[in-house]
Amino acid sequence: MEIALEEARAAGDRGEVPIGAVVVVDGEPVARSGNRTRELNDITAHAEIVAIRMASDRLGQERLVGADLYVTLEPCTMCAAAISFARIRRLYYGAEDPKGGGVDNGVRFYAQPTCHHAPEVYSGFNETEAADMLRAFFSDRRDVP
Repeated sequence: MEIALEEARAAGDRGEVPIGAVVVVDGEPVARSGNRTRELNDITAHAEIVAIRMASDRLGQERLVGADLYVTLEPCTMCAAAISFARIRRLYYGAEDPKGGGVDNGVRFYAQPTCHHAPEVYSGFNETEAADMLRAFFSDRRDVP
């Protein structure tokens, strides 16, 4: 999770929402990214999706069976679907997202009968640090005249 937090900090430094993700296979990181939606002018360039794309490219396969994903914030519904379609084995995330999350909040994507693959989900990893980073990011933007 520390790598994901590093990516989140780097994303925040670039002016992106500070969310980071890392894909791990056999205990080794194979891809890592922070949000890049503004940089790439791509609303789908969330940290999770960019990291999944990078891992798939590096490993030469579209499905990441046996891979684990660490992300600093509960994935949104779009990212939850990408995680499912990539066949990620386990999802570890930091802070919950009551407003935009799609795993344990919102649509609860993996609990839907139409979901073909649900990863094992573990939450609360470095939750305080991840949540504080996001709060500070948005607080700074609200305080700007």
